[in-house]
Amino acid sequence: MQTKKLFLAAAVAAGMVITASAGGNADLVKEGEKIFNTKKIGNCLACHAVNGKKIDNPGNLGPKLQGLSVWPEQALYDKIYNPYTTNPISAMPPFGLNGVLSDHQIKAVVAYLKTIK
Repeated sequence: MQTKKLFLAAAVAAGMVITASAGGNADLVKEGEKIFNTKKIGNCLACHAVNGKKIDNPGNLGPKLQGLSVWPEQALYDKIYNPYTTNPISAMPPFGLNGVLSDHQIKAVVAYLKTIK
């Protein structure tokens, strides 16, 4: 009986963590979308169109963003932090390396990018 109670308590606690994490992730996605679309913060839309997302007047200097939901989070983070590590002639500025975006802001953008199919 004690084992069942302990198992039930662990299952309930795990469910709470997952729910809290999912809710927090939704907030992070929303914040990342705002950074992506705000000209005075990230201004990602100046160069990128996004598959499946309605963006007014997206740029076309950078690639159309698609299929990012399958990219590893760390790869997306690294690309935003300093794209020159994987592409030394990238036209994309190093948003993290030059201090334009904080660690938290980059993580928020990554959360948003992970929603792009």
